[in-house]
Amino acid sequence: MFVTLAYIAFFLVCSWAIFRINQKSHSLSKSVFIAIFLGAVIGLSLHLIAADDSKTVIGWYNVIGNGYVNLLKLVAVPLIFISILSAINKLENSAGIGKMSLTIVGCMLCLVMIAGFIGLLTTHVLGLDASAFVHMQSTLTADDVSKTAAISLPKLITSLIPTNIFLDLTGARSVSVIGIVIFTLLAGVALLKVKQDAPQEGEKLSAGINAIQIWVMKMVRIVIALTPYGVMALMAGVFSAYRLEQFASLLGFIAACYLAILMMFIVHALILVLSGNNPVHYFKTVWPVLTFAFVSRSSAASIPLAITAQEKFGVQNTIANIAASFGSSMGQNGCAGIYPAIMVAMIAPTIGIDPLSMHFLLAMLPAIALGSIGVAGVGGGGTFAALIVLSTLNFPVALVGIFIAIEPVVDMARTALNVNGSMMSGVLANRLLKKRAEEPQRVNAN
Repeated sequence: MFVTLAYIAFFLVCSWAIFRINQKSHSLSKSVFIAIFLGAVIGLSLHLIAADDSKTVIGWYNVIGNGYVNLLKLVAVPLIFISILSAINKLENSAGIGKMSLTIVGCMLCLVMIAGFIGLLTTHVLGLDASAFVHMQSTLTADDVSKTAAISLPKLITSLIPTNIFLDLTGARSVSVIGIVIFTLLAGVALLKVKQDAPQEGEKLSAGINAIQIWVMKMVRIVIALTPYGVMALMAGVFSAYRLEQFASLLGFIAACYLAILMMFIVHALILVLSGNNPVHYFKTVWPVLTFAFVSRSSAASIPLAITAQEKFGVQNTIANIAASFGSSMGQNGCAGIYPAIMVAMIAPTIGIDPLSMHFLLAMLPAIALGSIGVAGVGGGGTFAALIVLSTLNFPVALVGIFIAIEPVVDMARTALNVNGSMMSGVLANRLLKKRAEEPQRVNAN
């Protein structure tokens, strides 16, 4: 009991120190960085010198860590709904909404296919293949496989369209966030029509939406201000529970995943340079989001942070909302791109296929894109994305079950890359749409 009280007191002291630092610097990134360090120190000390009391201590820390995650999920739905609706409210017509959504989805699918290629290339260069893992027991169940059976693109697209908005508001479906975005876009188009056909009623609606947006944003900012404390608690939990010896036989696979994810972050930085953006400024802006995604392993909970970070980077409000929302369920660079591609690269040589042949890449990359939508249609992150891709390529799926045991270790980095991929889609779509909007102006000027 004394150890538990001591660790709770130490956490409160650290929280007070972070609060004071934040008051002076007004820098969320700096506070989060300090919180990561303190959380790691607390977690390692629990792991090394107070292992017997670690579960009790982390149970209390989870009140802060998991409570923070729950609050972010709480404000995510009203934030998505009112932010998109408010942004559409400022438009003159509805012509650009469809183009905006398609551009964002197109960016997501392109990025996830690039991630798939990076995962394939990294694994091939490392020389990792499935034969080293054949002696291990797969934990894959028949139910897991059946969830990915008969996956077809028409079915996946249909599953994204909401039938009951109140059901989606409760988060009952794996694609609830996408359903809310689609409903909000429909409501936004209807709002513009009302402003055209009944200006007086339209003005009342417009004023009400603007007032609600201000209110919701105040709530979101209150929750985001809690980020350092939530991250510190979550980081302590990660480091106190980490058991390296349990994963010794799978370290090659873990190393391949982390190396491929690092390479994809470098590719993201290069894409930023090529699109005329400053990668240093970008990563400095999104650092708190990536940190939270890493320790929480939740793309959905990261939505409010991802939206705010994109807006700070200059992304239009509507684009930021759609990109962060869609990215929580589809086009995930880590779960749907790199993870299944690594398994494909490991299996291919064992069945006599050159994974880098053009013929095979033309089959695999569309399968990766399909799998990234399939994650939204089925749910379950990297495991189901891998099942969809391997099934589409007619590869054996038993390897997927072997790596379920170490998913939490890999999933931290995967989730950070997933969230960065969604934000990158917003940045790129914002750039492309701005460029298209400028071209007619240049023609007219000439």
